[in-house]
Amino acid sequence: MMEESSRRVCVYGGSFDPVHTGHGIVASYVAQWGGFDEVWLMVSRHNPIKDGRPASETDRLAMAELVAARCPGVRVSDFEMRLPSPSYTYTTLCRLRAAYPDCEFTLLVGADNWVSFDLWRDNDRIVEEFGIVIYPRRGFEVEKETLPPGVSYLSEAPRVEISSTFIRKAISEGRNVEFFLPPDVKEYAEAHNLYKTP
Repeated sequence: MMEESSRRVCVYGGSFDPVHTGHGIVASYVAQWGGFDEVWLMVSRHNPIKDGRPASETDRLAMAELVAARCPGVRVSDFEMRLPSPSYTYTTLCRLRAAYPDCEFTLLVGADNWVSFDLWRDNDRIVEEFGIVIYPRRGFEVEKETLPPGVSYLSEAPRVEISSTFIRKAISEGRNVEFFLPPDVKEYAEAHNLYKTP
């Protein structure tokens, strides 16, 4: 049982390649309205089958830090990157709990992931031991009344329809992404020549 003084931390995992305005909106909303003390952007390892020209782990962490610096209550973690591969979500959460005994961790997933969550390894243990917060996604409706104990749905959260895949493709095509990326992330991507077609 966690002590009353424990920090409530929501784990928001992803490749963040690149982190974009939508990620910032989700993290900021959960940090301010989700009932947590902090939201941790858990940057994952590079996905070898990702389309386009992915950024390095160093670049993705640096861009995530730029967003976190502008969102009170949001911080970046490279914890999963430092675990032996592969690291399944349940394993990552257990390692986090052991490394940070002063924190109570909960996992954030999109509604699109929730509909197939029963296929995740140790899904029942994730729900029972850590809990789930579901962020709404268009086309994936969630009935709050049917959710098991330990799972909550942020039905009032704004829905953001931006993806990193879209951003990478837009940059590779030379399109203007001024309103899709935070200004400092856009500047970083440009300065490091990220996602551009060679």
